[in-house]
Amino acid sequence: MAASRASRLSGVPLGGMTPDVTLQNSSSTPTTSKSPYSRLQDQDPLASSSSVASSRTCSPAPLPADDHFAYSTSLRRHEPDHHSLLDFTSSQHVASPATTTNNSATQPYNPYDPPPTSNSAPHYPPTHGSAGPGGYQHHPFAHTATPLTPSSHYATLSIPQTISQLATSSTTGLSSSKVPAIRELSGPNEFEVAAKDPLWKRFAGQFREPLIMLLLASAAVSAFVGNYDDAASIVAAILIVVTVGFVQEQRSEKSLEALNKLVPHYCHLIRDGHKSTQLGNVLVPGDLVTFHTGDRIPADLRLTQSHGLEIDESALTGETRPAKKVTEAISEGMGMGGLPISERRNTAFMGTLVRSGRGEGVVVGTGVQSEFGVVFAMMQEIGDRKTPLQLSMDELAAKLSAISFGVIGVICLVGVWQKRSWLEMFTIGVSLAVAAIPEGLPIVVTVTLALGVLRMAKRNAIVKKLPSVETLGSVSVICSDKTGTLTTNIMTVTTAYTVDHGLFDVHHAPPILSSDDSRAELFLVGNLCNHTHAERSGKNVGQATEVALMNVLQAVGLRDERKTFTRKSEEPFTSDTKLQSVTGTFQHSPSSPETTYLSGAIEAVLSRCRFYLREDHSTAPLEAGTHKLILSKASELASQGLRVVGMAMGPDPSGLVFAGMQAMMDPPRKGVAEAISQLNAGGIQVVMITGDSEQTALSIARQLGIRVAGGTSGCLTGKEIDLLSQRQLTERIGGVSVFARTTPKHKMAIVEALQSRGAVVAMTGDGVNDAPALKMADIGVSMGRGGTDVAKEAADVILVDDNFSTLLPAVEEGKSIFLNIQNFLVFQLSTAVAALSLITISTALGLPNPLNAMQILYINVLMDGPPAQSLGVDPVHRDIMRRPPRSKSAPILSQRLLARVGFSATLIILGVLFILARELSDGSTSERDQTMTFTSFVFLDLVSALQARGLNVPLITGAPNKMLLLTVSVSFLAQLSLIYFPFLQSVFHTESLSLRDLTVLILLGAGSYSAHEVRRRWERRTMLEEMWSEAQTV
Repeated sequence: MAASRASRLSGVPLGGMTPDVTLQNSSSTPTTSKSPYSRLQDQDPLASSSSVASSRTCSPAPLPADDHFAYSTSLRRHEPDHHSLLDFTSSQHVASPATTTNNSATQPYNPYDPPPTSNSAPHYPPTHGSAGPGGYQHHPFAHTATPLTPSSHYATLSIPQTISQLATSSTTGLSSSKVPAIRELSGPNEFEVAAKDPLWKRFAGQFREPLIMLLLASAAVSAFVGNYDDAASIVAAILIVVTVGFVQEQRSEKSLEALNKLVPHYCHLIRDGHKSTQLGNVLVPGDLVTFHTGDRIPADLRLTQSHGLEIDESALTGETRPAKKVTEAISEGMGMGGLPISERRNTAFMGTLVRSGRGEGVVVGTGVQSEFGVVFAMMQEIGDRKTPLQLSMDELAAKLSAISFGVIGVICLVGVWQKRSWLEMFTIGVSLAVAAIPEGLPIVVTVTLALGVLRMAKRNAIVKKLPSVETLGSVSVICSDKTGTLTTNIMTVTTAYTVDHGLFDVHHAPPILSSDDSRAELFLVGNLCNHTHAERSGKNVGQATEVALMNVLQAVGLRDERKTFTRKSEEPFTSDTKLQSVTGTFQHSPSSPETTYLSGAIEAVLSRCRFYLREDHSTAPLEAGTHKLILSKASELASQGLRVVGMAMGPDPSGLVFAGMQAMMDPPRKGVAEAISQLNAGGIQVVMITGDSEQTALSIARQLGIRVAGGTSGCLTGKEIDLLSQRQLTERIGGVSVFARTTPKHKMAIVEALQSRGAVVAMTGDGVNDAPALKMADIGVSMGRGGTDVAKEAADVILVDDNFSTLLPAVEEGKSIFLNIQNFLVFQLSTAVAALSLITISTALGLPNPLNAMQILYINVLMDGPPAQSLGVDPVHRDIMRRPPRSKSAPILSQRLLARVGFSATLIILGVLFILARELSDGSTSERDQTMTFTSFVFLDLVSALQARGLNVPLITGAPNKMLLLTVSVSFLAQLSLIYFPFLQSVFHTESLSLRDLTVLILLGAGSYSAHEVRRRWERRTMLEEMWSEAQTV
């Protein structure tokens, strides 16, 4: 009774509940000539009656909490045939409402009838598509339409029509003898997914990456010329990179399997007139199912009974308030694709949670024929997308290999033309190839991303796919679900009102009230008209509105008075009266006259009031002016997206005293507004997508600081999106930041439209309805606590604390990681360019080679070794969010970075040539000359490594990159060992250098360091202005 009474004041569902649904795999092919299972049909008592029995003699008895079913089963994995899965992406049509509703009795739609002949194509439910006969219309944006599922069809039929078409009974359910034949048509109540490739095949697929194939070729060439150590090191690097990528892929590719966790293992089934508890996968269309508070709905059901029934559909629709259910047929609201899910008030959907009341229903849709099955089908259709970093790496590898081999070929030809030894030039060419090809690039990228994953985990963001870390730094648009992401998903009283006190805040700065305060009477009414109960943890459980009215007591310093109150009578809430009341006395004053406490819709409450409560506890007549004032305040609160509940009390039920009103909403999370402000400052647009009403969505958006145009021009609804072509939506979407009344198809259309404008899109969400868009977006972000399992598995990043604000440090980390990868590339490429250029110049001018093959390989180790990899751990700078998002089409190496590569390489080349010319001035050549050029190259390269760090990262003071300082110091000492240790001298053909020689080389390095400092200061001054001018805005 409490649930029924309070249901009409319902707000959002209690937060964090993951829907567990019964899933099947159906093979269904409708016809338009006969009713389903006509050969199985028996006479049903309700089939010839226009009324429905209001109750069952054997109504379902309440079950203990442990009997509320939300278990999981295994998905069956095999290759599906065309009889087991429907294709919702094929050409689709929509019939006019008249065709759907008026002709339903004469030409019933049924998705389960077999095809007329074995060779005929399956006849799918009519949905959007091209023009056709029979009143079908072309729809320009068909991929936003929801397929016409069985639940949409049966929602327009009466209970007798539904019972008749499904050949079942509303009292005894299906006959067991019919079930095998029906299951033969519909299949078991579970999803089927295609078998995956074996592990070895998926592991081998990792070697198809262009950079990996290039490195394999480099290893083969090294082995061919006898450089087995270098070949082994390259192969080892490849295996490390491939293994890490393979493990990450196996951990993340579980989107479809997660649907398994949404399957309730059991349901309350009535067959042959007997009630039993069965596995959910035994259900077939026509089965009769009962359920009550706390149960999950096992399939799409056409309700035959509804007693105070409220169902939380937020995971499917995004609507925050539990849906109130009825049993009457619905003939209004038909549009493209049939009735919207939110308007099918006589249907219970698979996977949703019964919040209050009880009911019965006939199974009409299972598996892919259910609304949840539509989400399953969409998940199957969406393929994986390469991240901007992966695309940039592939392009870079191809360009580097082409340029490197071209230059090396020229060097070899020139050397041979100059009568140099073929073997010498071939050895030099192979050494240059090994040095030029960035075999360290995949390792550095992988290590940098992995370290970023660890840092983000400490900041409550779990990254499932390594490349997703960098993608966060490229995001230009964040599409966020409202319920549970931007808001708490817990209905909360935020404002209260009394005539004398006016509006006052009870959320951010609630007053602490005593029993002598007249405002306490307002909260007492909400306390007594309440049927919630507290769990062992102290959390209030029950209908969402009543929970909010109970939670506010603690905020204002009052206690629960229900234990001291004796109820004498109660008036439950109904949709007609929009009121609920309780009458009784307090135990400490049993002789006092009985008092009625009443709550409900403000207009209905005022109609029962003749007085209002004054600040001094006296009463005053409720005159027209006061009545008008109260209504204006209520209207003001409602315009802000708040739900208003009026409160009254008094001994005379027909002449009550108006105590005030409480206004509640699903409030924004703390810190979200500040995070959105900083994201906007960084050039990232925040877009809110919700299934809630337009008014509520705009109100929350303005509170959060989301940029919304005046009026409602900054908001698009799902119905408006349906009327736009893809091109029109793409053109209009740039100025829209709020989307209301959306479905999963709408969310996917929004993401697609933004991506077509060049945006890198992040999608956040927690519900089943968010999962397709999460997978379609460039990066999907799910909630860790309140998110459904499907959403978590479809996402790339999971926010452990369910806080949108956690995205801010995640984006900062992504931007920093990309900068670190760029810094590494600048250092590596400047080294490669310098080495190639030096050999080219010396060969072309007929000079002795400044570097031999072993020295080139050592430089390659230095370039790909610790100094280079330490550039990947530069600390995040506080100004990182001042940088605009990187365009999806922007190369990883911009013109500015290429100029930096040229600058660094030029300093190395000029320095080495200076030393070479100085050493050759005596007219002779020796190993000492090559030792000087080799050491000068290494010293200048180490200076380049130090100056390749982030522009805002200090060298020593503040927060330096300590790892870089350590690795450069070790490399410096290693170089000294090459020229002073006899054994290494024989390997690298070096000689000991004098202190005077070392002084010259160190001074040369100092000059290079100074030149780099001038370059860094200039870049710091011009970089941000240049980046913003080139940034692509959506």
